[in-house]
Amino acid sequence: MNIRRKTSISLLTFAFIGQLAAAQEITVAAAADLQSAMQDVTARFQKETGKRVRVIYGSSGNFFQQIQNGAPFDLFFSANLDYPKQLEASGRTVAGSYYRYARGKIVIWVANDSKIDLNAGLKALLDPQVKKIAIANPLHAPYGQAAVSAMHKEGIYQKVKEKFVLGENISQTASFIMSGSADIGVVALALALSPNMKQKGRYSEIPPDEYPPVDQACVILSSSKEKALAQQFLSYIKGAEVANLLADYGFDVSGRDNK
Repeated sequence: MNIRRKTSISLLTFAFIGQLAAAQEITVAAAADLQSAMQDVTARFQKETGKRVRVIYGSSGNFFQQIQNGAPFDLFFSANLDYPKQLEASGRTVAGSYYRYARGKIVIWVANDSKIDLNAGLKALLDPQVKKIAIANPLHAPYGQAAVSAMHKEGIYQKVKEKFVLGENISQTASFIMSGSADIGVVALALALSPNMKQKGRYSEIPPDEYPPVDQACVILSSSKEKALAQQFLSYIKGAEVANLLADYGFDVSGRDNK
């Protein structure tokens, strides 16, 4: 075998290996409340399998629209059940892949240097010191919808709605409070417990009976070109290790679907 032929075979081999390596990756669209938890989950998955999971975080409603317009995601982790169910009903998901993985919780959060008393619960939003209140945009963010529902239940919505600063997603909402662009806000407990926020502020949980359950589900998209790897990752999500990790970040995992 001459040198030129050996070189050609080597190049073809490297190209083939490169294609295989590129195939060992999936892209996940995930609700912003999952950011810290999902970083841990994907790191563990990659360590165990050698396969990469690239995650993009944002508003569930925005992702829902993008997926309907053909966005190239492999899985979608939504902060509600409705968007995955709608995608399933329209034939945009792999049959049988719908999985309810957790329930989120909401809290009111202030920075450590705030003088606002959180002992009053959600009525702390009525404190005269409060000029701006950060919530996720309720038009497309499930956590924003939960915040508005709780305010209606407490009878304070009309008194505070003009003070809202709307985040595109729950992560941006949290950043508004941490940066001082808002005095107080309603965020996901998962973010309040995240390394980025845990030592920087105080929070008070909003009673779950004051807002509709923030049940969350995921689906594999039928447009995925890596369905086998997507299914492997979904199976990993269903495991006890991930359930315990999500619980550590404040998610309620007691109502997870059976495997």
